[in-house]
Amino acid sequence: MDVFSLLTLPETSTAFTALKTPVTENIDGSASPRRKVARLDTDSDISSASRSNHGRLQGPIKLIVTGDNCRLHFTSLDSIVTRFIVTRTGEGDGQSKLLRNLALLQRSLRAILTPLADLGSEDSREVLPTSYHGIYTACRFVVSVANRGEDLYDKLRLELEQSIGRLAISLATTEVVAKGMDDEDDVPVIWLSTFVANCEWFENKISLLVSLLTYLDQVYVVSNPSLVNIRTLAYSLFSERIFESPQVQLRLRTGVSRWIDYERKFHMAHSRRPEILKLVTHLALHNQYHAFETFYIKITREFYAAETAELSQSMSNARNFFGHIMVRIEEEEQRSKDVLPVGSWNVVRQAVEESVGLYVENQDYHSLGTMYRLFKRVDGVKFLIGAFRAYVLVSVPTPSCNHDDHLFQKRVQDCVKDDKDDDKMVDRLLDFKRLADNVITTVYLDEKASPSSSVVTTQTNNDFIYALGDAFTLGFKMRRNKPSEMIAKYLDRVMRKGQGASTDAEFEAVLDSALALYRYTEDKDVFRTFYHRSLAKRLLLQKSASDDFEAAMLKKLKEQYDPEFGMGEDMFKDLALSREFVKEYHSKLDVDSPGRKLSVMVLQRSAWPFTVQKTSVDLPPNVRIGLSTLMPAIDVFFQMQDELTAYDNYYRARHSGHTLDWDHALGTATLMGRFKPGNKELSVSLYQAVVLLLFNVEIEWRYPDILEQTRIDPEELRRVLQSLACAKKKVLKKVPPGRDINESDVFIFNADFDDPRSKIHINSIQAKVSPEESRRTNESIEGDRQYYLDAAIVRIMKARKELTYEQLKTTTIDAVKNHFVPTVDAIKKRIDALVESDYLERSPHDKTKFLYVA
Repeated sequence: MDVFSLLTLPETSTAFTALKTPVTENIDGSASPRRKVARLDTDSDISSASRSNHGRLQGPIKLIVTGDNCRLHFTSLDSIVTRFIVTRTGEGDGQSKLLRNLALLQRSLRAILTPLADLGSEDSREVLPTSYHGIYTACRFVVSVANRGEDLYDKLRLELEQSIGRLAISLATTEVVAKGMDDEDDVPVIWLSTFVANCEWFENKISLLVSLLTYLDQVYVVSNPSLVNIRTLAYSLFSERIFESPQVQLRLRTGVSRWIDYERKFHMAHSRRPEILKLVTHLALHNQYHAFETFYIKITREFYAAETAELSQSMSNARNFFGHIMVRIEEEEQRSKDVLPVGSWNVVRQAVEESVGLYVENQDYHSLGTMYRLFKRVDGVKFLIGAFRAYVLVSVPTPSCNHDDHLFQKRVQDCVKDDKDDDKMVDRLLDFKRLADNVITTVYLDEKASPSSSVVTTQTNNDFIYALGDAFTLGFKMRRNKPSEMIAKYLDRVMRKGQGASTDAEFEAVLDSALALYRYTEDKDVFRTFYHRSLAKRLLLQKSASDDFEAAMLKKLKEQYDPEFGMGEDMFKDLALSREFVKEYHSKLDVDSPGRKLSVMVLQRSAWPFTVQKTSVDLPPNVRIGLSTLMPAIDVFFQMQDELTAYDNYYRARHSGHTLDWDHALGTATLMGRFKPGNKELSVSLYQAVVLLLFNVEIEWRYPDILEQTRIDPEELRRVLQSLACAKKKVLKKVPPGRDINESDVFIFNADFDDPRSKIHINSIQAKVSPEESRRTNESIEGDRQYYLDAAIVRIMKARKELTYEQLKTTTIDAVKNHFVPTVDAIKKRIDALVESDYLERSPHDKTKFLYVA
């Protein structure tokens, strides 16, 4: 139904003729002004109109309904609707109205956003040009009727920038006048009250604008996702101009420092403490509280570090010293509860307690010893132990130490969480543990008198040793599995490097220190798996510095740490038997047989951490010395695959029923390379040798051709080519140059390769554990853990028959804790899986109980 139908009245209606208007209109087209009729004339009031129901209006009635850029003219004569005239307002009139409303809104914004500092000036004071309803209506017209919300948004941003800019200048430059002599030192604190008042004013004004400019916020901004709402825009500008101003920051920090110094000096609350609470509220509202908390903690540590150093020298009475510390802690706790959010309470307390850490950082054993004896006299050792445990666990920046040149800045938690320097994790942990051990054995000593003599002996307070262990254990939990993995890799590096110039005792002490860290880990299976794999590589590639130390290490691990390390004994047995069998095989060959250069290790699959290779590799055909650029260091012919087949047949003849699966990934070879500067003996992996021998046929190969000729796994082939063409020893050239291997790359024999040594090792790619290998190993560990949990749960339920979920969970954790500590979620998943597999079932009477299914 259109507007004309709605406004059309029945012809019999007298709605518009029943009441006469006191204003008459001239319908003759003249420009005479309208004339009012006296109120008390005949039929001019309501009662008269009611008495003249049959009267008629004198002159036409005109109703004007203004809508969206259109005007509806309703004209009636003698109570009969005669016509409707719909006219559209002129474009100039609409533009003029838009400009008037925009100007009105801009003046209103300027008046509302006049800063407090300008309100007292008659020149800068802006009078609100209209009512709040007028501002609301103007905003509605601009946004919804004229569709020019972008103009209003731009003007709002401009006015906000100007207002906040004037406010920033005022806060940075305005001097605060002290009311009395006592207030002169409190001027920075008084300024904080001014800052709080301006924050309150600004936030109130923004809340007012959000209400008045509702159409801008809810219509225009909502339809433009790239824009932010009014409050977010205002607060972001406020943070940028106010909180990032160096002058304002300096005044804020100075005011906070003066306030906290006053309260700590006089042991009483400052008269303006409520203003600090308001300040904290405003900072949190503008997402600036973190910077405040950081500064607050910094000055707290500096204050108590200086005070503790002073009192430890000046106070001789232990009870007074301890009492003073407890009073300080109580004061800081109460101040935090009165002013700071809940999340900051423990942070502040920890900052106060950790003043003892400065002595450890500086290795001031004398001061630490004095403090320990004073605390011991007043039964305060437990408090000192808690502070020591917190110090060991968490890193705390100290004002007296530079992070770059101080060795022990990082502590357990940060060393473990720093994933960018995983290779340095164990070295840092060992350095810090060495420091902590020295503190415990040097400082925290108790005197013990012998009952049979007057000799007084000292012994270490074991509570500090337990606290150290707790801190390391808790710190290792920050990254599950990683500390155990890195300890195993550290031991691998040490065993490869050997003892060097150190004595056997010194080298054994290095190994023991790493094993001491292993005691703090809960992921024993991770350490065992990585150590087992590293040991296997060292033995097979003959990279271990000493087999005697390897055997001694395995014995210690088995007897003192984990009985499952007994698998190392089978590994040594396999190597010994393999050497004897190869020696016997060589004795059956001719003196000049190429098979005498072959060395094979036959390994039991159950004792070695290697899986069966899924893909086979094509070994190169016979290579003639006279035609080769790179040749094996043997006579006349090298028949690689034929010799392996011959050895396989000989072994099967001696051990019927046994099957050999060749693992070429762990094989090695020695090649003689002919380069222009001279011949070099290259010690490479078997995969590297397979690739290099291709260049005896052609000096240039494309990557797809190498892949086709060798059938090496693509990922493994890329690593091999990187080691030959992208590492320091480039026996091949890659075109185009670069670190990554692409399918379009071409590889050329580098005839100009040179090295000062005649024997070159480039097979370190086998020895190193790649990130991909670490990932696969960790995935394998997680899979093994599932089977371990399944076995433990079934074994427990078979013995107990019926258990509640809580009982089963606790018993399962206790059963596997010597290997790893499972998460509750992992146990729950394995229980559900066993229920689905019909190993367990839920009790029909109690769903929290599980029954064993025989």
